[in-house]
Amino acid sequence: ADRRDLFAELSMKLTSHVSGDFAALIRAEVSSAEQAVTSAMAEATDGLKAELRGQIVGAGLGERLAKTWRSKLYPPNEPSLKPAGFLWSKAPDLVSLYEEGAIIRSRHGLFLAIPLPAAGKTADGRKKITPLGWERRTGQRLRFVYRRRGVSLLVADNVRLDSRGKAAPGAVRRKGAVYTRLAGRTTVPVFVLVPQIAVRKRLDVAGAADRWGARLPGLLARRLENTPS
Repeated sequence: ADRRDLFAELSMKLTSHVSGDFAALIRAEVSSAEQAVTSAMAEATDGLKAELRGQIVGAGLGERLAKTWRSKLYPPNEPSLKPAGFLWSKAPDLVSLYEEGAIIRSRHGLFLAIPLPAAGKTADGRKKITPLGWERRTGQRLRFVYRRRGVSLLVADNVRLDSRGKAAPGAVRRKGAVYTRLAGRTTVPVFVLVPQIAVRKRLDVAGAADRWGARLPGLLARRLENTPS
């Protein structure tokens, strides 16, 4: 009886010891897997964001639009076996326009007014320049010039071009006097008028997402191989 009791006690201790080590081993393996999966998802998310930003810059659409792409990893700030990478643009309408292509027509008239360098880039505050905004800024009226062949124009009469190539009012004020000499004044095209604009497809957001999704298993496998056993 004493031997049986001693054997049972030793068996319980051994079982408890093995179970404790096994549980710790499982926890360590799960933690390593969480780190590997989360790191792979983070790399894929960052890679996709970099590719999408590169597409925009490569298409000549500028750094400003490229930087509207943002990303976030869920759950935030902790590893997980089921992480998710989320990407979005702060200018979704523009991104969709260049991803799908479109025909743009005027909502309010027959023509779209495309500013030329003489118009400048902004009018009131940081708003994009428009014919009405240009007239408010300069105090001058634009004149419509219809051309049977080629595009029609909105021009400014009796203006000068300043050092930045922008059309400025012809009368120049110096030391309280207004000089109205005709020297240097001319008629300058300020806006080109077109019936519509065809925007061609320049971006491939869906294709980039598919490519990085296909790379994810390989990224995960590489991290699992480098995980200490």
